[in-house]
Amino acid sequence: MNGEIALLMFAVVFLVLLTGYPVAFSLAGTALAFAFVGQWLGSFDYAFLEALPNRLFGIMNNQTLVAVPLFVFMGVMLERSRVAENLLETMSGLFGSLRGGLGISVTLVGMLLAASTGIVGATVVTMGLLSLPTMLRRGYDPRIATGTICASGTLGQIVPPSIVLVLLGDVLSSAYQQSQLDQGIFSPKTISVGDLFAGALIPGLLLVGLYLVYIAAVAFLRPQAMPAHDPSHEHTGIVAIIRALAPPLLLIVAVLGSIMGGLATPTEAASVGAVGAMLLAATRGQLKAAILRDVVRSTMKVTSMVFLILIGASVFSLVFRGFGGDVLVEELLTQLPGGVVGAVLVVMLAMFLLGFVIDFIEITFIVVPIVGPVLLAMGLDPVWLGIMIAINLQTSFLTPPFGFALFYLRGVAPDSITTGDIYRGVAPFIAIQLGMLGLLALWPALATWLPGVIYP
Repeated sequence: MNGEIALLMFAVVFLVLLTGYPVAFSLAGTALAFAFVGQWLGSFDYAFLEALPNRLFGIMNNQTLVAVPLFVFMGVMLERSRVAENLLETMSGLFGSLRGGLGISVTLVGMLLAASTGIVGATVVTMGLLSLPTMLRRGYDPRIATGTICASGTLGQIVPPSIVLVLLGDVLSSAYQQSQLDQGIFSPKTISVGDLFAGALIPGLLLVGLYLVYIAAVAFLRPQAMPAHDPSHEHTGIVAIIRALAPPLLLIVAVLGSIMGGLATPTEAASVGAVGAMLLAATRGQLKAAILRDVVRSTMKVTSMVFLILIGASVFSLVFRGFGGDVLVEELLTQLPGGVVGAVLVVMLAMFLLGFVIDFIEITFIVVPIVGPVLLAMGLDPVWLGIMIAINLQTSFLTPPFGFALFYLRGVAPDSITTGDIYRGVAPFIAIQLGMLGLLALWPALATWLPGVIYP
């Protein structure tokens, strides 16, 4: 009976979220209401809630999560320092004379912004404001233009250093240790955020390559959809290219290189990125008191949201386990036809659908702690599972009618762009994303090989 109550609690919190009530309060409030009713009915033990102070203290002392505000600060600071604008101008001058060159430029700039900021919403909005008017003015098909911007903007989900991977790394590390303890392994192995960063590198770059191949194919097969631009009055010299590309590339190399080289933890590397973003802004004359104040406030808002959701999710998961929900989920997944393949398919489908209505932070903190230990106990590699989840959520954010990236772009697109244009534009990129998931499923080494080489 208790397992059914846990599933009912999950359904109720989902309905509350659909009303638009704040996520953190929806999670904690629903869980506490069910705990009180369960105690009154004799089906819930308050002892589970006694573990809450220790959990909250653990969140406050979690060194990995300290990287979150630092990466957010780095991303917001780079957004304010006009890095994207300079990159796009330079890339447009470099590739603009090619048919489809502007689409290639937008994709490459989206990749660099994703690696620099790691914030999907900021990337999509920035690219929409900067590149969409230019693409339309140069005669690009609105569907190609909007699809390219949405797809390149969501690369922040998978291209490291990504906030998604930071949060997933922390949650999966706990789930991996829990799964080993459940199997009687009392000296459990661990995974780190660095493992996920390394695991995401090849799939992320491969995904960018597939985007570029698609854009090149459209430019060849439908030249009228992506006309070439005659930049006879423009010239992008080598100095301008170096000046635009060198700072963000050096910042990315400093952050990722220090992590993968074992020189710094993700938190230490994030602080390097934050300081580097400030120095970059200073060299561009953008490090002013008003801008710094705005960046700090934005960072505080995003960080507060993340940690408040994490606290609400902790309350929810405790009550969920108190009702035996974890046992019921384990039974359901292990009894599915197809074994581990069937379980992975069901979990991925559930996360894909949840991605329509709740953000990656909620999915990471609510769903992964519940299903992660079960899937990992079935023998799945935690790095492979983390990359699959990240790409799956990235695909969900692109998929009509509820994809978050579509909403972000719709908010800044001109009235001449219809919602149907955006939906049709992202369809080929969704197919590419699904193909990438298929490749990862067939060849897990795409995600597991590099971490094994870097961290033998």
